[in-house]
Amino acid sequence: MKKKKILSLFILLILTLSLTTYWVFLKEEGNESYALSKYGSRGEEVRQIQTKLKRWGYYSGEIDGIYGSQTLAAVKWFQSKNGLQVDGIAGPKTLAAMGITSTNTNTGGGYSNSDLNLLARLVYAEARGESYTGQVAVAAVVLNRVKSSSFPNTVAGVIYQSGAFSVVADGQINLTPNQTAISAAQDAINGWDPTYGAIYYFNPNTATNSWIWSRPVTVVIGNHRFCK
Repeated sequence: MKKKKILSLFILLILTLSLTTYWVFLKEEGNESYALSKYGSRGEEVRQIQTKLKRWGYYSGEIDGIYGSQTLAAVKWFQSKNGLQVDGIAGPKTLAAMGITSTNTNTGGGYSNSDLNLLARLVYAEARGESYTGQVAVAAVVLNRVKSSSFPNTVAGVIYQSGAFSVVADGQINLTPNQTAISAAQDAINGWDPTYGAIYYFNPNTATNSWIWSRPVTVVIGNHRFCK
């Protein structure tokens, strides 16, 4: 009888410790249960992680949206350099350090999903033939205008401002953006600005407005000159 009582108490103790450990595991922000991307994950968030880490020199693999061994190693390297828990899991703290917001209702930076969708449509219509950096740059110009007192203070206001973008007039703005355009728009929202603050861009091969040629150029990316 005494042995059965001791065994019951032992089992109860094990169960209590197991539940406590599990609760701590769930509460730990950097743990796998709260992880937003980890080894084996696939998708847009992984692509954003790879893009950021490649731009900063931590990652040299393909931007394929697959969280493989190279991405894992790059995340660990980034974590070690930024005082984060080195577990290879892109949890909330690691994503925040990268400037990536993972949510379905808020794209980050105070912009909504509607803003993201419209910005992606503009990117696709204006720059689907450009490099990924060139597409991010077009999105960044729109966001720079939103921040400028010389333009409307919303994404929709900037894009639909009279005469601002020819793709609005010809209807290309209504085309469905591909994943690359969506990613480019999100990266711009997350803070990547390859244009260095430009509020205009133009294609020198097709531009007919002499005024735009007078603007100081900040960078040339693909077929576009970006300027202030």
